[in-house]
Amino acid sequence: MSCDQHGLAMSGASAAAVRHYDRAIDELLRFRAEVDAESGAALAESPDFPMGNVLAAYLGLLTTEVEDARTARVRFEAFLRRIDATSLLPRERAHVAAVRALFGGDYLTCGELLAGIAAEHPRDALALAAGHQIDFFTGDARMLRDRIGGALNAWREEDRHFGHLLGMYAFGLEEAGHYDRSEEVGLRAVELDPRDVWGIHAVVHTYEMQGRFGEGLRYLDARMGDWSTGTFFNVHSWWHYCLYALESGDERRVLAIYDAVLADGQSCMELLDAAALLWRLHLEGSEQPERWRVLAEAWPPRMGEPFYAFNDMHAVMSYVGAGRIGEAERLIAGREAYVARPRPGVTNHGMTLRVGLPVCRAIVAFGRGDYEAVVELLHPIRHRVNEFGGSHAQRDAVQRTLLEAALRAGRRDVARVLVSERISVRPCSPYNWLKQAALADTIGDGAAAAVARTRARDLAAGGRRIAGSPE
Repeated sequence: MSCDQHGLAMSGASAAAVRHYDRAIDELLRFRAEVDAESGAALAESPDFPMGNVLAAYLGLLTTEVEDARTARVRFEAFLRRIDATSLLPRERAHVAAVRALFGGDYLTCGELLAGIAAEHPRDALALAAGHQIDFFTGDARMLRDRIGGALNAWREEDRHFGHLLGMYAFGLEEAGHYDRSEEVGLRAVELDPRDVWGIHAVVHTYEMQGRFGEGLRYLDARMGDWSTGTFFNVHSWWHYCLYALESGDERRVLAIYDAVLADGQSCMELLDAAALLWRLHLEGSEQPERWRVLAEAWPPRMGEPFYAFNDMHAVMSYVGAGRIGEAERLIAGREAYVARPRPGVTNHGMTLRVGLPVCRAIVAFGRGDYEAVVELLHPIRHRVNEFGGSHAQRDAVQRTLLEAALRAGRRDVARVLVSERISVRPCSPYNWLKQAALADTIGDGAAAAVARTRARDLAAGGRRIAGSPE
C-alpha cells in the first residue's frame, strides 16, 4: 500500500509510479502539458495502478474531444478487465464509478460521486480538480464555489497545493457573483504561486465581470511571463486579454493577437476561443472572411457526433461567419436527430435540447439577417444559457447576439431592458454605453445617443490610462 503526496492511500502502485502520479497532479493543477507524460510514466511503472488509470481517464474525458474520450474509454475498459474491482479501496471504487458515469455521458452523476469523495477525503486533489471541471462544463456556479469551499478547511496554507485550491475557489466565487471575495482569494492564490494560471484566470474573470478592463490589461501585462507561455491554457488567457482590448477599442491589437496566438488552435477549447472572439467582432460589423474561412475548416473533424453542446455553438458560429450556412444547418439537423431519441442519463442530450439547439438556430438566423427570429429563440432562454456550460464571460456572446438582434429588429422594448440590465451591472463598460447610444438612435434621440457615445469614449480612454496604454 502506498500514499500520495496528500496522505491518501493507494493500491497497486510502485514507489516510482506514485512519484510520477504526484508529479502528474502537480502538472494538472498548473495546466501544463507535462501532465500527460507523467501520467503515462506512472502507468508504465504500474500498468494496473488504479488511481493512475483513473487520472488517465479523466485527462481523456475532460478535454471535450470525442477522439480523446474514445481512446480513454478503450484503455480504461481494458484496465477494468484485468483487475478484480472488488479488491479496490473504497475511494478508488468511487473514482471508478465516477469515471464510468462520465464515460456514459452522465456529467451530473459524475459530479455527485466526486462530491461524495471530496466530502470523505477533502484532500483528494484529483477529485476536487475533476469535479471543478465538471461544474464548469455544466455551468453550475453554486458547485463551482461550494465544491472547493467545502474542502478548504481540511487544508493548511503550507500544503503544496493549497494555493491551487484557492485559485479554483476564486473562480467559483466569481461565477457565483462574489467579486470582492473572488479578487481577494485569487490574488492570494497567485501570491502563493505566481504561475498559477487558473488563479490568474480567476482574477481576470473578476475584473471582466466588473468591467474593470483597464485594470485587467495592467494585471495581465504585469504578469505576462507567468501566464502567456508554457501551459495548455495560454490561448484562453490571450482570449481574455483580447476581451479587455476590445473594451478599450483597440481592434488592431485584438487582430494581431488573434493572428499570432488564436488562429492556429489545436483543440476544441482553443477553436471555441477563436470563434467567440471573431463572433464579437462580427456582431459589431467587423467582418473577417479569411480568418473565418480558416477557422471553419478546422471544425468538421470534431463535429461528426454529438458530444458537448457548448462546442456545437462555436462550430456553428464559425460556419456562419465563413458564410457556410448549409454546413451549420447540417450540424443542427444532426443534433435534432440526436435529441429526438431519449437518452436517459446523458447530460449533453438535455443541454442540446434545452439550450444548444435554440442557440445554434439563433446564430444561423442572425447570419441570415432574420433578427426577429433570433430574439424569439434567445429571449426565452437568456436566463438559463448556463445549462450548457462555460463561464459568464463566454456565454456573454449569446447575450450580445440577443441584444444586437433586438436592436436590428427594432425590438426597442427588449433592447431597452437588456441595455438597462447591462449598464446597471457594469456602468464602466464602453460596450454597454455604445449599445445605449444605438438604442437612442433607434428612437431618434440624437442628444441621448451623443451623451452615451461620449460616456463610452471617456470610459475607454480612462481604461487605457489605467492600463498604461497609449491614448
